[in-house]
Amino acid sequence: MTPISQTANVSTPDPRQIIVQPWDKSIIGLLEKAIIDANLGLNPQNEGEVLRIKVPVVTEERRRELVKQAKVEAENSKIAIRNVRRSANDEAKKLEKEGIPEDDVKRLQDDIQKLTDNFIEKVDKQFEAKDKDIMTI
Repeated sequence: MTPISQTANVSTPDPRQIIVQPWDKSIIGLLEKAIIDANLGLNPQNEGEVLRIKVPVVTEERRRELVKQAKVEAENSKIAIRNVRRSANDEAKKLEKEGIPEDDVKRLQDDIQKLTDNFIEKVDKQFEAKDKDIMTI
């Protein structure tokens, strides 16, 4: 998998249109499929040498869908943060078994929890800002 920007020239002749012109014309079908599979609500038109993508006007329904997508991504981020917390706590428990004082391990686990809470709060703030941004487009 390679980013489109590394395989093609991407330009926007106007605000409602994107032109993708691959350097290797043989991959135009792959680019078209990748854009469709990305599930962005875009339908590229294959014109042989370029892909023309018309960007649809954002409706209220589409905004709600985008907010739902953003919410799913925010939740995935929080899950990833919690997984890191679990791994860090497991490492702290290993340190305790290796002879580190219990108070130090408890303090380390408290610090891990504070960091976790801090990053989850940042994710929530980012989601709230993106929600407002999407709904006011």
